Amino acid sequence: MNIKVKYLADIDTINSAHKGEWYDLRSAEDIVMKAGEFKLIPLGIATQLPDGYEAHVVPRSSTFKNYHIIQTNHMGVIDNAYRGQWMFPAYAIKDTVIPKNERICQFRLVKTQPEANIEIVDKLSATERGAGGFGSSGRV
Repeated sequence: MNIKVKYLADIDTINSAHKGEWYDLRSAEDIVMKAGEFKLIPLGIATQLPDGYEAHVVPRSSTFKNYHIIQTNHMGVIDNAYRGQWMFPAYAIKDTVIPKNERICQFRLVKTQPEANIEIVDKLSATERGAGGFGSSGRV
């Protein structure tokens, strides 16, 4: 399977990942943000994803610790029809500076959800899960 990538900035290229690994993405420019500020951080790439796949974009585990930003939509979804520049929607908790080419997020390919019908029912089959209510998993 191939992912076609067009680089829109002078940044390090994406390294190939082994099965199960995520692909790192980088800030395409130096970013300065004040606490409470929102910014779309350009990631310097556009792609043509394989048919039947989409990309899920999330922060790297060190992004908040190092740069004090969170991803505002908590996960980005890039479908295979999108050909524009990838962006990272960031909200700064503290004043921060992110140097160009820093790895701030990552993505993985996921098969596109299959078509499904919604069936409205009056009753669901019973399981042990959910007996304690929402958020009770693993508690007695």
